[in-house]
Amino acid sequence: MANQAVSKTAPGKHGNVLPLWGNEKTMNLNPMILTNVLSSPYFKVQLYELKTYHEVVDEIYFKVTHVEPWEKGSRKTAGQTGMCGGVRGVGTGGIVSTAFCLLYKLFTLKLTRKQLMGLITHTDSPYIRALGFMYIRYTQPPADLIEWYDGFLDDEEVCLLG
Repeated sequence: MANQAVSKTAPGKHGNVLPLWGNEKTMNLNPMILTNVLSSPYFKVQLYELKTYHEVVDEIYFKVTHVEPWEKGSRKTAGQTGMCGGVRGVGTGGIVSTAFCLLYKLFTLKLTRKQLMGLITHTDSPYIRALGFMYIRYTQPPADLIEWYDGFLDDEEVCLLG
């Protein structure tokens, strides 16, 4: 009955601090993707220099061209079948995408609810919005996902994913 003491507030009535669901260090990312992000020169050098939410949003606007985890043609999967492809080593992962590096950078900033709403309602780039929705998927409690996504399910904006 202790769970009933926690009441769910109506949309828009939340505080600005976001809950974090799952692993507080890995952002619930696939271990191979996370390892590639953390060892990426782009993440370690260029993104290290970015300190604010607005700088990261600008970087998404100028640098993200797709939201897949790997850069095109960088992942060798020939001859591998099923779910085993590339699970054992970082080297088989390929070059992690700019989008996933920036997604993890957003995580390191510990976004507020207001900042996350700014991402998913951004009008300048569908990729900014896409990273906002990915951030929700990786960090928010599963029970809250429909509340986050509900007003956007019929969105007709075109986002080329490849």
